[in-house]
Order: sequence, then C-alpha cells, then structure tokens
Amino acid sequence: MKNLLLVLGGLFVSSLALASEGGNAGSAALGSALAIGLSVLGGTYAQGRAAEAALSGIARNPSSADKVFTPMIIALALIEFQAIMGFIISFMLLG
Repeated sequence: MKNLLLVLGGLFVSSLALASEGGNAGSAALGSALAIGLSVLGGTYAQGRAAEAALSGIARNPSSADKVFTPMIIALALIEFQAIMGFIISFMLLG
C-alpha cells in the first residue's frame, strides 16, 4: 500500500509539473526527481525479487537452470527498461 501511494504521488506531482504554464521550475524539478527516484527504486526492488525467485527455483531444481535463465534475463531487461524510461521522463520534464 505504501508503494502504491508513492507511485500515485509521483504521478500527481509530475502531472502538475507538465500542466504548469508559467514555467514553474520548482515543480518541474520536483516531478523530475520523483520520476527518476521512483523508477529506480521500483526497478531495483523488482530486479531483486526476480533474481531471488529465479535463484530459488534453480536451487530447488538444479536441472531447470537452462530453462529459467533466459526468461530471467528477459525479465531483468524489461525491468531495466522501466528505470531507463524514468530517466527519459525526468529529462523531458526539465527540457
């Protein structure tokens, strides 16, 4: 629940930064900081959980390592893309 409130708060603040007409640099900077901060926080948490689940599955059944490895790498790449998108959004808010 706490993570959901953080994400919704970040979306609210970043939408306020985009909607400002007067070039309010303070809200754009705050929205940018929240965009990159929350995306990195969520990405690292998700990558940790994905690696934990994959390694736990491999530890329980070592013969499944070749079947688990490729989907895990694909999932980690998609999770990393989330953090990269947060980085791009933060630059779009400031630019």
